[in-house]
Amino acid sequence: MRALALDIGEKRVGVAVSDPAGRVASPVCVLPADEVLRHAATFRRVLEDWEPEVLVCGRPMTMAGELGPQAERLGEQAHAIASNCGLPLEFVDERLSSQEAKRILREQGFNERSMRGRVDMVAASLFLQSWLDARQNREARIDAHL
Repeated sequence: MRALALDIGEKRVGVAVSDPAGRVASPVCVLPADEVLRHAATFRRVLEDWEPEVLVCGRPMTMAGELGPQAERLGEQAHAIASNCGLPLEFVDERLSSQEAKRILREQGFNERSMRGRVDMVAASLFLQSWLDARQNREARIDAHL
């Protein structure tokens, strides 16, 4: 099952996808937030190119595990995007995904200025990978009980 992940920000949305088997996440692109929210041609092209079966969006959580201050706004946006796409929606904890994305990009030699547009898609791929791993673990436990 191919999943499409969105790291929804105020200005940009990071996009990542899984492989068709739903095992490995990869960063794809960063789009202006208004284009994703308006279901503009650039976002529709991403949907057509990757043909996802599920939309996975990051949910901002506090370090205490509670919904963060932006969670309600992002939840409403995610539901609107999923509705426009006709896809089921799943949420995943996105805590620390941007910090980890910056660390990875720094290790690859990017400076703050050059990583600015890449952080969101790398963060989306990180929390998508967490979602995929958790899904595989649930399926493995179910299979073990059968």
